[in-house]
Amino acid sequence: MQNQTVVNEFILLGLTDLQGLQCFLFALFLLLYIASLLGNGVIVTVARTEPRLHTPMYFFLGHLSCLDIFYSSVTVPKMLAGFISGDWGISFTGCLAQLHFFHFLGSSEAVLLAVMAYDRYVAICNPLRYTLVMSQKTCLLLAVVTWTTGFLHALIHSVMTSQLDFCGPNHIHHFFCDIKPLLSLACGSTHLNLSLLNIITGGIVVGPFCLTFLSYLYIISFLLLKVHSQESRRKAFSTCASHLTVVSLFYGAAILTYVPPSSGNSPKWDMAIILIYSVITPVLNPVIYTLRNQEVKSALRKTLQRKIFLERL
Repeated sequence: MQNQTVVNEFILLGLTDLQGLQCFLFALFLLLYIASLLGNGVIVTVARTEPRLHTPMYFFLGHLSCLDIFYSSVTVPKMLAGFISGDWGISFTGCLAQLHFFHFLGSSEAVLLAVMAYDRYVAICNPLRYTLVMSQKTCLLLAVVTWTTGFLHALIHSVMTSQLDFCGPNHIHHFFCDIKPLLSLACGSTHLNLSLLNIITGGIVVGPFCLTFLSYLYIISFLLLKVHSQESRRKAFSTCASHLTVVSLFYGAAILTYVPPSSGNSPKWDMAIILIYSVITPVLNPVIYTLRNQEVKSALRKTLQRKIFLERL
């Protein structure tokens, strides 16, 4: 028998039901969202327009910034609209779309961070073959694999969730349609869905994290055992510091959310953690890469000077 969805609309309960905080939260998340769009937009623009940055490292950094722009756009605009209008309703189709794109972009970013770690491994541990290994064709292939993996992972969850029956209640204890709070509202058995969430999503998080960890373990061992110049070590660690910081923020929050057994019984904990890597991290990423990367800062200054010069003509 084909499943029939009785509930046609869900109500997101948001971050808090205290009316006095709505305006403050609206202003706060609006500023964070604008900062995310501007910061990541600048990274994408500089990476594309500055010839010195046309390297694999900045090619992937541009993709990371694009992911962060889309990632925050999946949840924040709806949340801002809820703060202003007080209408937290979302259609069943809209809920599935939000779930799909959130996991599509999130899992793509997890894979991309592992790809960026591999790029640093090749650049530091095998510099003579770097241009051969990380050719333009290879970079394009890795980018396609990254986006495709994220899309297929999200497609599994959105299709499986669409097959469930929802017959009430329809209040989601979250600020967007995530899998765990949505499954807690299903009328039938969600054992298969939860198993997929633990196995597939856990694998998407843990797998790339392990590859990233092994890449940096090898990099550190290589630098300590085979590189004797302190200046060379410092330069190598400097190129990795930004990526390591981003990896720690993203994987730390993702592992805490999706790797433990998924029961959906801790919405406040999930919301706090998800806010970190879906709203806060996209804001911090361009700051981290700009402040710790001399090439990006130099390219940014050059771009601004060129723009000011053209405006004065």
